[in-house]
Amino acid sequence: MRLPLFIANRYLLAKKSHNLINIITWISILGISVGSFALIVVLSAFNGLEKVISSMNSRLTPDLQISPVKGKTIDLTAFPLGQVKDIQGIEYVIPTITEDALFRANDKQHIGQVKGVELEYQQIDRINDIVFGDDGLVLSDDDEHDFAVPGAGVAWSLGINAYNPYAMVRVYVPKRGNASQMSLENSFNSDVLTIRSIFSTEQEQDEKLVLVPFDWLSELLEYENKATNVELFLAPNADANRVKKSVTALIGEDFSVKNQQEQQETLYKIMRSEKWAVYVILTFILILATFNVVGSLSMLMIDKRKDTEILKSMGADNRLIQRVFMNEGLLISVAGGIIGLLLGIILVLLQQQFGFVKFGTGGNYVVDAYPVLLKLKDVLLIFATILVVGCTSAFLTVRHALRKEGKL
Repeated sequence: MRLPLFIANRYLLAKKSHNLINIITWISILGISVGSFALIVVLSAFNGLEKVISSMNSRLTPDLQISPVKGKTIDLTAFPLGQVKDIQGIEYVIPTITEDALFRANDKQHIGQVKGVELEYQQIDRINDIVFGDDGLVLSDDDEHDFAVPGAGVAWSLGINAYNPYAMVRVYVPKRGNASQMSLENSFNSDVLTIRSIFSTEQEQDEKLVLVPFDWLSELLEYENKATNVELFLAPNADANRVKKSVTALIGEDFSVKNQQEQQETLYKIMRSEKWAVYVILTFILILATFNVVGSLSMLMIDKRKDTEILKSMGADNRLIQRVFMNEGLLISVAGGIIGLLLGIILVLLQQQFGFVKFGTGGNYVVDAYPVLLKLKDVLLIFATILVVGCTSAFLTVRHALRKEGKL
């Protein structure tokens, strides 16, 4: 295999008898370079976007969430909360209640979800990091006054200013049992809470969620010792998969345990689907770029007929000649791929480090520059794609040309 590769390498670097062949060869390398460059940059951009969204979700979304397999609620008197707390790696075990609700404030109304959480929620640092207000996350004070903490989207829809000491929201939740009449008074329970802060995280949660004290919502919904979920927040260095297995083994098959990605399964599926859809589209563009390789190889084989005759007179068989031109096509593809990948990797690393490409001025963005994240598996995938596309196009071109000449 060394001789065919050596000859192919000489053909790639040496000047051809017709200058047009050199031009087409370099156009082929340039086309594949552009395709591989676009692939690594676009996939890295999707990785960066996924990382940003994941980091935003991970602040409010618990590390693990326990939900009932059947029914809507968990009986807290029978659930082994104490044993779950004793599992190594778990820092907080917080029962929660989540229910659809109608919110009213300032003559405006908004439909979303109300989430009742235990007061331990106030101690979680990553939750406090997304809260805006003079006092941080406050669900209840020393005087046992209860407070609501709406998402930024809910606050905007209701015209609420968290820095207004008189800001209030009325919460309507469905009344249990059959209502005798279709009216707000008979179909819903409602109560009013003061607002001292708001939170801001991922857009979907911002636009629908309001945090309230667990006991307040439990009383409003007429739940007694019940929760809809139990949320687990892990210690910084805890192994989430190991903890999940331990919790699953403890609580049995009546409950499901989901990690952060499983809780936001639809969102992550959409992001990955978009990423691979773009990968497929750009791969088709890369395949189109290999038509230049086909043209370059075809013209090279015509240009080197004398060389092939000399090789045959020296004892070379048709298989060796085929490998020479296949290696030539593969070298063109690999050269273009390496150039494109190197340029793309350099650009991605520079953007990662310095953030040259900004979102623009005047906007309120989560990050200042376009997020990118380089992954080794993407680099390997793109290089493998280039090898497969290049090898396939070279094989089909050479085989067809030699068969047409009666040499295969």
